[in-house]
Amino acid sequence: MRNIKQIALVAHDNCKQNLIEWVEWNWKLLIQHKLICTGTTGSLVEKALQKKVTGSDFANVLNITKLKSGPLGGDQQLGALISDGEIDILIFLWDPMKPQPHDVDVKALLRIATLYNVVSASNRATADFIISSPLFDTTYEAEKADFEGYINRKLQ
Repeated sequence: MRNIKQIALVAHDNCKQNLIEWVEWNWKLLIQHKLICTGTTGSLVEKALQKKVTGSDFANVLNITKLKSGPLGGDQQLGALISDGEIDILIFLWDPMKPQPHDVDVKALLRIATLYNVVSASNRATADFIISSPLFDTTYEAEKADFEGYINRKLQ
């Protein structure tokens, strides 16, 4: 894991305000890293950070990539980035009390993040622990997933 982290930010509709408050609280740390967001969340994050960053050219300070909206394929795009080793941290504030029309996509995203040993937070408390960890601003070598046994298995 690099010093400059590639941080994915995602939030379900009922959790977007909570994520934006977290981003506003942690903006000084976040702007030092690359942010990758699904569609609507990315627009809200960008808007929140524009309010915080003053006295400099915003475009030169913030490195943010906006994918498609989650239900329109953004979750799959993010999953592909994870499987390609392009995401270091996933902050995904999801609503456990409300079924989502793209629940299978959400489950697949959480599965792929776990499979590839990506640091993940599904609530604000865990996100706080991640961003305040001494490992956050250092190079960290996470254990890499080994899929050789699966790839080389005998098919019947």
